[in-house]
Amino acid sequence: MGDAIRRTPLDHRSAPAVGMTLAVHARENPERPAIVSSHGTRTFDALNRRANRLARALRARGLREDDGVALLCGNRPEFAEVHQATQRCGLRITPINWHLTGDEVGYVVSNSEARAFFADARFPETAIAAARQAPQATTLVSLGGEIEGFVRDDDFVRDLEEDDVEDPCRGTQMLYTSGTTGRPKGVYRRQTSLQALGEVGKRIAYRAGDVHLCTGPLYHAAPLAFSLTIPLLYGATVALMSRWNAEEALREIERHRVTHTHMVPTMFHRLLALPEETRRRSDVSSLRVVLHGAAPCPVHLKQSLIDWLGPVVYEYYAATEGWGSFVTPEEWLAHPGTVGKPNPDQVEIRDDAGAAVPPRTTGRVFLKAPDDETRFSYFSDDAKTRGAYDATGGYFTLGDVGYVDEDGYLYLCDRSADVIISGGVNVYPAEVDAVLLTHPAVRDVCCIGVPDEEWGESVRAVVELTDGQRPSPELAAELLEHARARLAHFKCPRAVDFAESLPRLDSGKIQRRTVREPYWSGRERRI
Repeated sequence: MGDAIRRTPLDHRSAPAVGMTLAVHARENPERPAIVSSHGTRTFDALNRRANRLARALRARGLREDDGVALLCGNRPEFAEVHQATQRCGLRITPINWHLTGDEVGYVVSNSEARAFFADARFPETAIAAARQAPQATTLVSLGGEIEGFVRDDDFVRDLEEDDVEDPCRGTQMLYTSGTTGRPKGVYRRQTSLQALGEVGKRIAYRAGDVHLCTGPLYHAAPLAFSLTIPLLYGATVALMSRWNAEEALREIERHRVTHTHMVPTMFHRLLALPEETRRRSDVSSLRVVLHGAAPCPVHLKQSLIDWLGPVVYEYYAATEGWGSFVTPEEWLAHPGTVGKPNPDQVEIRDDAGAAVPPRTTGRVFLKAPDDETRFSYFSDDAKTRGAYDATGGYFTLGDVGYVDEDGYLYLCDRSADVIISGGVNVYPAEVDAVLLTHPAVRDVCCIGVPDEEWGESVRAVVELTDGQRPSPELAAELLEHARARLAHFKCPRAVDFAESLPRLDSGKIQRRTVREPYWSGRERRI
């Protein structure tokens, strides 16, 4: 079995491929570090044994194939242990953003129908509040310490066998992403899509002894895939950063002789903003791959990074819902600004009537949908699922606008969906609008993404006040604090502008694009 897995580690037809490839590396290189972090280190052998014990413990609690497991955890070895356990016993794992409030976390745990909830002991209040909202999660486990009402992970696996599980069954992931209205929704697949893993894995081939630096939070789709799943599949060591810091990242690259990493453009900006002396004395010669793709990257920023690090910067276009394209540094230098040359029929550019458009004509970007068990749907939301796909069901859109040139290279120009991408993280303005509308001074509000040199976009609220209210710096500050008290801070506006009235359609719906337009006027790109 080991040889078969090693030959085809990304073959979706091999059920234990993702969950049990770790076991192959554990047998072949048991003492090689799998996870290195400030919260502890795990060899491949230790990580594999712990995953086996957790898998058995979950099964002993009655969890069966496709049952849900929620995970609220920072970047620490326990995250990898729980993730690996679920992926070898057929479970559906939902990592959760630990910046969220207890109410927000509770919604995800409940909506995902998670039967087990693992929580980092660093977030006890959030975990306890969330557990109260999700009574179906009868298995509560704390990681790295005590949480009232939760069983410690060491006690959860006590006296269970460490040998490889006899009947592995490949699990899946269900990450949450919001739309333009309402609460977040889980992106569900019966089987984890391995297309992105395969596309990227074969391009950035790992070698024996390689080290990947994880710079972002593992609850995010991109770090989870590209900074944990793929490196472990190929037997690379993963060095986890607890929080992003530009100077610390350079120290980690030098300390561990990092060969691969995944970043977002905000991180590029902060690295390039370091004093030249700091960058010059940092040894980054071990780097072979810097991967990015969670947010649009300005051409000048990426060019500056390549000028410093060399042609090691690779880019992909994808989302939780599916895969788009990939571009090597050499291709990008020949076609600045492209996000890659998609495979034939993988991407179509269409006009408002749904017809395909010729090269260099801007239109809505549609991605080809798989027709097997890796096809996504929005968990328990048939209407939202239907809205994502075209009439044939063969393609779906993320709401981006772009064009393909004569050579087949894809360029993104704008976003027709309302999502704001700030520092590589999705913010959904309708959710922020809803909170600000609870303030008595707000008649209506439209949150938008505005240009930000460091973050790509930052959230700004444009507010229409109720009668008798007057715009003032004090009221703007009050509204910002109102949002910060009720939402995770990364979702909150950085600034408030006041408008006498907001533009609306005849139906009364606010024209968010019209509100957004003046802030982006004169810019070539609108994302």
